[in-house]
Amino acid sequence: MTGEPTTHDTENTAVPAGAAEDTGGTGAAGGDRASDGGRPHPGDRLRPGTAVTPLRAGLHLRGRRGSLTLEGSTAVPVVWGLLEEPLRTGGLAGFREGLEPGSAVRAATDTLLGRLADHDLLLPAPPAAPHPHPDPAVARWIDATAAHPDAAAALLATARAEVLASDPNSPTATAAVRALTAGGVPVTLTPDPDLPPDRILLTVRGTGPDRAVAAGRGGATGYVTAPGSTAQARADAAALEARLTHTAVEPQPRRIPGTFAALLAGAAAHRLLCAAARLPDPATEADDPRLLPGIPTVLLADARPARADHHSWLGPERIDADRHVRLAPPAGLAEALRRIAALGEHRCGPLPAPLPGDLPQLPVPLATCTTPAAGHATPRTLTGGGPRLDLARLELFCRAAELLLGETTFTVGADPGHARGRALRRTAARRLAAAPHDRPPPDPAHWSGHPQLRHWWTTLTGRLAVPARLEVHRAAPHAHAYRAVVRRIPHEPGPGYGPGPLLGEAVEATPGDAAAFAALAAVTTVTTVRTAEAAASGGAPPPPSGGAAAPLAAAGVPTAAWEDPGWTGGWLADLAGREEALQDTLHRLYGAGPTTTPPAPAPPARDSGLAGLLRSFGFTVLHTPEEAR
Repeated sequence: MTGEPTTHDTENTAVPAGAAEDTGGTGAAGGDRASDGGRPHPGDRLRPGTAVTPLRAGLHLRGRRGSLTLEGSTAVPVVWGLLEEPLRTGGLAGFREGLEPGSAVRAATDTLLGRLADHDLLLPAPPAAPHPHPDPAVARWIDATAAHPDAAAALLATARAEVLASDPNSPTATAAVRALTAGGVPVTLTPDPDLPPDRILLTVRGTGPDRAVAAGRGGATGYVTAPGSTAQARADAAALEARLTHTAVEPQPRRIPGTFAALLAGAAAHRLLCAAARLPDPATEADDPRLLPGIPTVLLADARPARADHHSWLGPERIDADRHVRLAPPAGLAEALRRIAALGEHRCGPLPAPLPGDLPQLPVPLATCTTPAAGHATPRTLTGGGPRLDLARLELFCRAAELLLGETTFTVGADPGHARGRALRRTAARRLAAAPHDRPPPDPAHWSGHPQLRHWWTTLTGRLAVPARLEVHRAAPHAHAYRAVVRRIPHEPGPGYGPGPLLGEAVEATPGDAAAFAALAAVTTVTTVRTAEAAASGGAPPPPSGGAAAPLAAAGVPTAAWEDPGWTGGWLADLAGREEALQDTLHRLYGAGPTTTPPAPAPPARDSGLAGLLRSFGFTVLHTPEEAR
């Protein structure tokens, strides 16, 4: 139940011997220290389970609620050697009384204690009254975990648990009873014939709201839901079992192995006890960068090989209030990809995760994904490319989401600006393709020297040996918007043979950018068709998105002075600076596309389905320009 220590608030703080003043910034003080200004009390003791690693000129401490690194003097390990036993045994008061006031040792001791208090590694002295929970093992766990141990112990002392299972004698049910009993909570085992054979439902009642956790398996993968109401736990369990069974690659064993049942039951009991005592959920203790703050997590476990980890997940039925979360749009491309990875988790994610797989990454980075079957539609494999693999993955994810939502009805983006840019480019390309080009094209001398254009055009016509023709047209007189089109030259050009198949198109703020993105799209189309994905993906290029993701890619990323547009980073930075003006121009020309402010969200209970799930993860889902006008 104690788990592994984690590092919630790690900090390097120089503490030279004899220094009484605060020599470094402090972390967040623990809840038990708030009333004392973060200063240690003579009766304080070290949190149980705190591990200590001496350094050459310092010390590293790590516990369940924080960690701390002290560096700066070889005296720090010496002082700790004197202080550790009194701190662990509750004899701090007697130790401090033996130190001469004003001495260097007293000053160093007080500084070290202050840092421990700042990082929530100290507990108040045991109260005169008995501990609210009589079991020593449970008391140590609460002391190691809780911000307010006495309050948590009091909540747990009034809790009453119940385990529901179709077979009360199943390994998972009996293991859950043992785990809850070890946690010091009275347990009732109740048969529930409505539950599937491999599922158990754990509930707890006490002074707070009733909480429930479900555990079971789908295929060969086990799961533990996030704490919630009984209805929410049942709904989450049913959705997870359906999803895990659908994505299973191995047949489900007839019976759950005993050790696997104990793992699932122990994890479920741990989450339920933490919820009953209002302790941090175990999923938050590992500092897993894959988990998204604000999104509930589920535990997924496999028996062979043995593995268990948490994943951010929202089920299709969001009953409880904490399931109606809506994250802010991602601040950058890296954050958007984190959310894509959560939505595309291969076992429980509702959307496909675009990955490079076995596709070649030269001459253009490629990613691929297969959309799940939706309704009567069959799965469809999508392949796409971009200037970088991360941009290709983002674009492919948005295309897959649009396909599942209704390809001609919705536009998906990582944030409102990204979605608006994709929608406006799509509409502009369609309108310009239908309009006659009665204006002379811009002088190629003004844009043919674009370094990105030179690279991708040479790749297309030279390395890939594709006979192609590039055309660039201004969207409207005096408008800073251009459409570029790359077409394959027919084998027998002449009257009656047509202009040749479309390989790529783009709509951008400058003719050079438009030509470069059109050439890049053409390289992607040709390379995709030549791979094994050709039969599933088809050879037609997708609607243009071009530099719509440039602001996301450039956000918070410094650009070196030598990164000109010939470098992808420099090019993206330039595109980001022109994106807002381009969107305003396209909106003015065609009156299409929603404003940068997304429409007012529907009430959470109504914002269901895939569109609601995407919005919950911070993505923007917009209707097509025709519907938004």
